[in-house]
Amino acid sequence: MFCTLRPGDTAYSVARRFSVPLKNLLADNGITAPERLPVGFTLIVREPTATYTVRPGDTLFSIARATATPLIELWRNNLFLQGQASVFPGDTLFLNTKGEKRPGVQIGGYAYPFTPSGLLDTTMPFLSCVIPFTYGFRSDGTLLAPNAGTIRSSAAYYGTASLLHLSTLTENDTFSVALAEELFASAEMRETLIDGILAELRRRNYAGVDVDFEFLGAQNAGSYADFLSLLHRRLEPLGYPLLVALAPKTRDDQPGTLYEGHDYEAIGAIADAVLLMTYEWGYTYGPPQPISPLGPVTRVLEYALTRIPARKIFLGISDYGYDFTLPYVKGLSKARSLAIDDAILLAGKQNAEIFFDETAKAPYFEYVENGTSHVVWFEDPRSLSARLSLISEYGLRGALYWNFSRRDSGNLALLGELFARTDFNLS
Repeated sequence: MFCTLRPGDTAYSVARRFSVPLKNLLADNGITAPERLPVGFTLIVREPTATYTVRPGDTLFSIARATATPLIELWRNNLFLQGQASVFPGDTLFLNTKGEKRPGVQIGGYAYPFTPSGLLDTTMPFLSCVIPFTYGFRSDGTLLAPNAGTIRSSAAYYGTASLLHLSTLTENDTFSVALAEELFASAEMRETLIDGILAELRRRNYAGVDVDFEFLGAQNAGSYADFLSLLHRRLEPLGYPLLVALAPKTRDDQPGTLYEGHDYEAIGAIADAVLLMTYEWGYTYGPPQPISPLGPVTRVLEYALTRIPARKIFLGISDYGYDFTLPYVKGLSKARSLAIDDAILLAGKQNAEIFFDETAKAPYFEYVENGTSHVVWFEDPRSLSARLSLISEYGLRGALYWNFSRRDSGNLALLGELFARTDFNLS
């Protein structure tokens, strides 16, 4: 359940009100400064249906055996463990909690190679799959691999599948249309690239491929679909599924190079699954606004469902915030990206009250620093819950997060309440 802080509320008073251990409440909400919690901060409160108090000599493994509770569930139910095995006498472990925990919903997301190992270990028990960002390729078709060993090893330990992510992103952090067009024009380059992908799948034990070519424009839409079809024909006999990321369109003829290169119907027929990139309405260089307002997200989804079966669709979920400066000046203003846990710390530091936009289903707060006005749009359990509810409402495959490289403890606790752990499978 959710608890929005009112004036005078503290983490201690909330823990007492709901009769939950303070340690568990703080961990579930990423609270590191309980003395400076902002009014309006929405906490998720997990209520246990069964608990175990750690005694001297206990280990997490002995507790799992004695209580017939899988290790993965102990990690999911107790975020203060951070995916580790260390327990201490007096700790209260939640063996199970109230909540729907719907089965069959696949949850995954992206992670940069620099993601701290501790954050990876905390996150993996909640995921069906993780997607290291990103593989690129050269003009001769050979792969450029990320340093994703830590992500893969953490995923393997917790039984989470890893996917190979292929994009045209360059070292300058831009998508190269020229590189994509070289690929589309050269059969030799395509064969080299696909051969390299297949070899990497076997070498690194990846479970499938996720392709994300952006800003292709209308002139490349057909060639992109042809490349995806060729890739799928090579992957399918070997049992590797193909996932494709789609720009957030609301109609077939939506203008703009980001949208025109993605033919929803053609790609939906080729791919085993698609990701709707339903985020970034509020973005680094844009005007202050919610990152993933519920209305626009729903409109993209409803259009997609006219072209692609629901069970092929992963909903894209943003899991970060933007700190916008005011007034916004087009071409000059640049928002700062920040982790959700850091957004809460910032609100507390600035003594800012958090508000909730009921139309967009998004939280925000304002503050002034050194004479400059700011507004921060971010996510909380209420905003995430509103979008995650679309999975059940429309019968979707699941959700993929952009991204799990920043801390958002409340989101993990929410996932633990809403969904059972489900293995990755696109068949």
